[in-house]
Amino acid sequence: MNGSMTQQRMTAPRTITFREVPIPPTGPDEVLVKIKKIGVCGSDIHVYHGTHPYVTYPLTQGHEVSGQIVEVGECVKDLQVGQKVTIEPQVFCGRCHPCLHGKYNLCEKLKVMGFQTTGTASDYFAVDASKVTLLPEELTYGEGAMIEPLAVTVHAAKRFPELKGANVVVLGCGPIGILLIQSLKALGAAKVMATDISDTRLALAASLGADVVVNTAKEDYATRLLETFGPDKADVVYECAGSDITMEQAIQNARKGSTIILVAVFGKRASVDLAKLNDSELDLNTSMMYRHEDYVDAIRFVKEGKVQLKPLQSARFAFRDYQKAYEYIDNNRETTMKVLIDVDPSEE
Repeated sequence: MNGSMTQQRMTAPRTITFREVPIPPTGPDEVLVKIKKIGVCGSDIHVYHGTHPYVTYPLTQGHEVSGQIVEVGECVKDLQVGQKVTIEPQVFCGRCHPCLHGKYNLCEKLKVMGFQTTGTASDYFAVDASKVTLLPEELTYGEGAMIEPLAVTVHAAKRFPELKGANVVVLGCGPIGILLIQSLKALGAAKVMATDISDTRLALAASLGADVVVNTAKEDYATRLLETFGPDKADVVYECAGSDITMEQAIQNARKGSTIILVAVFGKRASVDLAKLNDSELDLNTSMMYRHEDYVDAIRFVKEGKVQLKPLQSARFAFRDYQKAYEYIDNNRETTMKVLIDVDPSEE
């Protein structure tokens, strides 16, 4: 496809510009995607504020994305023009030990589109066909742009193999926490207690699957944990807030021999009570992004109605208003879940 397109560029923290560049050629193993919607996530906000440790400026953002295939490379056989898709933004080497053992999300040289390599924030994006996942026609493009963060939580939920019938705590009810609550229920968790310090976020969590919600600014976490689950407490605790306070709650109150899974990204070095962790023989586990099977499950859960994405869509902004989207998020932190960029406003 010939011609030019508009591309977003963050040239410095809090500074977004746009430029006209040629539409990229479609390689033999690639597809050209017309970008429809882009989601803004917490890591993008760190980039905007200049606090992300693993990016350099300028960069083009966009890793939560949906679009439509408009051109197919000559060697691509299983995709076709007109299909609705999302893109898996991981760029991995395929040669290191994690890659060779199926854990490419942990690639030693991992790059992520929109952070260490060019993101999708442009009218068109050429991408290797292996990184494209088909979306069912019944999903909107807005929902399609939220499959990436949902896949994060599906992967995190699976990090506890004994999840079916389990009692679970989710600390933190931001977008990832609330998507995780839904993923846990979709994968068979029996009872989920969710905590936050925002009544607004807790109300949304309760409407989307949390059995018990606790505002830890007003109620004692340890007391409510016992009231909810009894002396056996929870089987697993997911930390989605990324703070020393919530990690301390998890460690000090966990049932001995149980599991804590860190999902949040800590913005600064954590102070963790390793003595208590050791004394209780707690398994401290972590979760990093996702793999293709998590995308497949995420899409299936939405299609089957087990996960709802639309209630988390807080606001939309035109492509040229990218900076206004960040300003809106900064000014509405408690009530904002997912902000979408309408790269193509003609499509839902």
